[in-house]
Amino acid sequence: MSSTIPLTTRAPTPEDRPYPIRVHARPDGPLSRWLWLVKWLLIVPHALMLVPLWIGFWLLSLVALVAIVVTGRYPRSIFEFNVGVLRWSWRVGYYAYCALGTDRYPPFTLAEVPGYPARLDVEYPARLHRGLVLVKWVLAVPHIPILGILFGGGLSWWAGGQAWVWGGGGVVGVLVLVAGILLAAAGQYPRPLFDVILGMNRWALRVAGYAALMTDRYPPFRLDLGGDDPGGPAAPSGEPAVRSDPGRL
Repeated sequence: MSSTIPLTTRAPTPEDRPYPIRVHARPDGPLSRWLWLVKWLLIVPHALMLVPLWIGFWLLSLVALVAIVVTGRYPRSIFEFNVGVLRWSWRVGYYAYCALGTDRYPPFTLAEVPGYPARLDVEYPARLHRGLVLVKWVLAVPHIPILGILFGGGLSWWAGGQAWVWGGGGVVGVLVLVAGILLAAAGQYPRPLFDVILGMNRWALRVAGYAALMTDRYPPFRLDLGGDDPGGPAAPSGEPAVRSDPGRL
């Protein structure tokens, strides 16, 4: 007589769910061998737009903090604006010195642009803990030394969302410089290098969203490598290595 041993399954925990801040990017090509040298100049119009947008971001985040303490909810209109500022900054950073992942000029919009190779989405929280919002900036402090190593001198600007200088130092700055040199010398952006750079940017954007009160889920201490965020649908796949067109700039 055979007996059946019942199988037990672990009850799902909140950590099993996808993280609510989802960062996607796909390697875009062909990439110019030399355009990356002047992108600092090309993104000046975005810098002029993003400075007042980030001032609005932080002022509205204070309004959202009061609303969350009183009602437990993040005002939807403020949430959509703040997500839009993060999204716009991520597109500029991806084009420029956070990743050098595309030569497609980023659009001037807070809205999602489905065809653009860099995307960011944040799941709207139905409810938020009223007391936790008062200490999230303290809880995020353990991430700061790590992000300081990853982003170096650009970290102080990171806190203000200035995407165009994220790559100003640290590990990310060095890796992005290596990517630019490889593009100039060989016309290639190796996929493993791209995956690591994207993982570091994803980590930083998760911490930024948490500090901006967009979720109660604490950001994980890990690199989720690659362009496809495990927290959502995959971005369109790209080639193993991004190749430039020798005939372009």
